Amino acid sequence: MCLALPARVAALLPDEMAVVDLGGVRKEISLALTPEARVGDYVIVHVGHAIGRLDTEEAERTLALFAEMAALAPALHPAEETPR
Repeated sequence: MCLALPARVAALLPDEMAVVDLGGVRKEISLALTPEARVGDYVIVHVGHAIGRLDTEEAERTLALFAEMAALAPALHPAEETPR
C-alpha cells in the first residue's frame, strides 16, 4: 500500500526542491516530477517527491476527510483495558 498526501507548496528552493506545508508540518521535497508547481499550489507528496499537482478544491476536500478520519479513530479503536 502506498500513501500520498496533499500538501501546499510554501517555498521554492534551488535544484527542483521545495518546502511544503501539511497542517503546520513543513518538509523539504523534490519537485523533479512536477517542475510546474508554484508557491501556493497543492501537490501530492509520496516518499519525499511531489508526484502531481492537485486543484485547491480537491486538496481541501481530501484534507477534510483525513481530519474527519483522525477524529473518528479513537471511537473505532478504543484503547485496550489493562488487566488489574
